[in-house]
Amino acid sequence: MDLSLIPQIKHTDSNNFFLLSGPCAIEGEDMAMRIAEHIVTITTDLKIPYVFKGSFKKANRSRLDSFTGIGDEKALKILRKVSETFQIPTVTDIHTEQDAVMAAEYVDVLQIPAFLARQTDLVVAAAETGKTVNIKKGQFMSPESMKHAVNKVTETGNQQAMITDRGTMFGYHDMIVDFRGVPTMKQFAPVVLDVTHSLQQPNQSSGVTGGRPSLIGTMARAGMAAGVDGLFIETHFDCANAKSDGANMLDLGLMKKLLTDLTAIRKTINELG
Repeated sequence: MDLSLIPQIKHTDSNNFFLLSGPCAIEGEDMAMRIAEHIVTITTDLKIPYVFKGSFKKANRSRLDSFTGIGDEKALKILRKVSETFQIPTVTDIHTEQDAVMAAEYVDVLQIPAFLARQTDLVVAAAETGKTVNIKKGQFMSPESMKHAVNKVTETGNQQAMITDRGTMFGYHDMIVDFRGVPTMKQFAPVVLDVTHSLQQPNQSSGVTGGRPSLIGTMARAGMAAGVDGLFIETHFDCANAKSDGANMLDLGLMKKLLTDLTAIRKTINELG
């Protein structure tokens, strides 16, 4: 994958990590614009290639009464406005082949959720749009098996594929990241660490996913040391009242310090060779 081929992405010559970040779900225009503006300011200063992330709908919630979105077209139009306003690329999840075609009209990167990483028709449909495809490693999949997921993209003629590790199930209610998988998956495509989802505590009896956001800094620094190419971090200015994944998102006010520290770590790693 060539990062510079993602439309409007900046600072690709900085030798820094790249960042996919934003709210779990698009809850409205004002919140999306506020989060994007904050992160754009930081990533511009630190010369971090940045892609704004926001799900236009959530199709994999635990409970029937959970928030799933504000309407597909409405949310996708907000993603387009974020892109046009700040001149940055955007990424969103898709869940069906029809989603791939629809979302490709609005965003620059299509993301395959971890639960759907083996859904051949979905991965191929995403690849055939010509957009960059971010495949999240299934919580049930080995690093080695992600070669086949990437091949589903590249065999369509689309070379723009990346892999995001979001942890592996550890018992019923926890996730764990095996950093030995990073060099393995880097043989197939650039590797991103999904810091915030790796700290989820899913399958709670309440039907609401828990998390350990106090460990976001630890996980992100470990990923940087392990050699990941990019980071995925969900964030919100009011995590307690976020409509999706509030329990494991990073408070937006902590983003500057974290990205500054990670940029320093990346610089040290680059100097070590």
